[in-house]
Amino acid sequence: MKKILIILTSLTTGLLAVDDIEADLAYRMVKDRLQGKDIPLAFIEKAFSNSLITAHQEIPERFARPWEKKTWEQYRKIFVKESRIISGAKFYNENKALFNQVTERYNIDPFIVCSIAGIESNYGTHHKGFTVFNSLYTQIHEMPKRAKWASKELASYLNYCYKDHVDPHSIEGSYAGAFGFGQFIPSSFVAYSVDFDEDGVRRPYDWPDVLGSIANYLVRHGYKKDSNDYSKTGSIYKSIRAYNHSDNYVMAVLELADEIKKRANGSEGDTD
Repeated sequence: MKKILIILTSLTTGLLAVDDIEADLAYRMVKDRLQGKDIPLAFIEKAFSNSLITAHQEIPERFARPWEKKTWEQYRKIFVKESRIISGAKFYNENKALFNQVTERYNIDPFIVCSIAGIESNYGTHHKGFTVFNSLYTQIHEMPKRAKWASKELASYLNYCYKDHVDPHSIEGSYAGAFGFGQFIPSSFVAYSVDFDEDGVRRPYDWPDVLGSIANYLVRHGYKKDSNDYSKTGSIYKSIRAYNHSDNYVMAVLELADEIKKRANGSEGDTD
C-alpha cells in the first residue's frame, strides 16, 4: 500500500497545516459537497489531517476482481454453503423474537432479511478490512472514474459521523466503503437505516437496528408487503437487486433464505 504524503505540523498532534490540507484533492471535493450542510469546517479539516490517512493499493486491485463477476457456480459456492446455512438457521432461531418484530413492522419475509445479513457480514463475523475513510479516500485518489461517487459517499460519511459524534477514523468496512453488519454505503445508511430499538441512535453494529434497516431498505425499494412472488419480475427480486446490482447476489440471497427456512423450521434436522 502507498502512504499519501503527509507533512505534520506537530509530532504531538499529528495534524496537517491548513495549506497542506487544501492541496488534497479529496479534501477539496468533499468540502465542496458539504457546503451548506451545517458541518463546521474545523471538523472536516480535522478529519483530513489525521496521520492514519492512507491510500491502499489493494483497493483498486479488489475492484478489478469483484465476486459479482464470478460465474454463478463459483459465486454460489462462496455464499450458499453448508456452514452459512447452519449459521443462518442458528442465528434466526436465536433471534426469532427480533425477527418476528421486524416482520410485524415491515410485513416482509424474515428469512430474506436473515439471508442478506448472512451474505453481507456472515452474521457479524466478517464486515471489515479498511477504515471507511481510507477506502473512500483511496478511490478518490487512485480511481479517477470513481472519484465523484466516492467524494459524495465520503461527504455522507462525515455528515453521519458529525451528527452521531463518531470518530471518522474509527469505523472499518469493506474495500468499497460499506460498513456495519448490513454493509450499507454511507449515503444508504443515512437514508435508510432505522433506530429500530428506539434508543435514540442508529447503530450499524446492533442487530435490532441492522435487521430493521435491511427490511426498511427493501420496502423503500419496492418490496411489496406480504408478497410471496419470488420471481425475477416480482418486487422481492427487484428490491434485493437494489441492495446489490447483481443477479448472482439475488439468486444467492433467495436460495440461502430458502435453505435457512428449511433448517430453522427443522425440516432438515438440527442446527447444532
